[in-house]
Amino acid sequence: MRIDVVTLFPEMVEHAAAFGVTGRALERGLWRLGTWNPRDFATDSYRTVDDRPYGGGPGMVMLAEPLAKALAAARATQHDDGFGATRTICLSPAGAPLTHARVAELAAAGDGTAYLLVAGRYEGIDERLVQREVDEEISIGDFVVSGGELPALMLIDAIVRQRPGVLNDAESAVQDSFVGGRLDCPHYTRPEQDAGGKVPDVLLSGNHAAIRRWRLKQALGRTWERRPEMLRHRALSNEETTLLAEYQRERQQVQQ
Repeated sequence: MRIDVVTLFPEMVEHAAAFGVTGRALERGLWRLGTWNPRDFATDSYRTVDDRPYGGGPGMVMLAEPLAKALAAARATQHDDGFGATRTICLSPAGAPLTHARVAELAAAGDGTAYLLVAGRYEGIDERLVQREVDEEISIGDFVVSGGELPALMLIDAIVRQRPGVLNDAESAVQDSFVGGRLDCPHYTRPEQDAGGKVPDVLLSGNHAAIRRWRLKQALGRTWERRPEMLRHRALSNEETTLLAEYQRERQQVQQ
């Protein structure tokens, strides 16, 4: 898999992607990264990539022409690199909210897939460029940041960690929050006792069946308390229904 990013700050993307899970996977050749600066495709001596918006108003709008040329160069390189299919994604507050299910779809697209991410700046991108060149717009949340680089990096991290062989333990991805339509359970490590209390006894028992049951109950309970809408959108199994009822009774007893 290859991911290219069109950005005014390529060093920002390259530097951040070189750390942690994405960086190790990059070193191992499990994915490839390319960056493209629209300024390199500007036609004037000032390397202009923005202009005032028609109709007035604050801020500037990114020009279509330098972006289109950057996108074309990126697609040509992807094709020359052996990637036949390219999907162009613009990171935008106007896009569809990013979900784990969409991340999983993007990650499962196959080794021959290439993604081209557009990281806008200023007030936005000339809409004609978006309409003509972009396959999909994605939002990482109902808030605004100064540019699309951080959203692009978040999307890259989310996709790459789902790819086969990226995580040292494949179960880590399977047990992530949102997998299975619920939040993850609480986690503990050494020491067994600290100022915050003691590790739950079941996790020290060595009883794997009891541990699995406890973790599932805590995950369901945490989701019920913090993100109840997630449980409304899926059918619970008989075991999940029983465990959630247990959690609710236990919580009620603590509060009394």
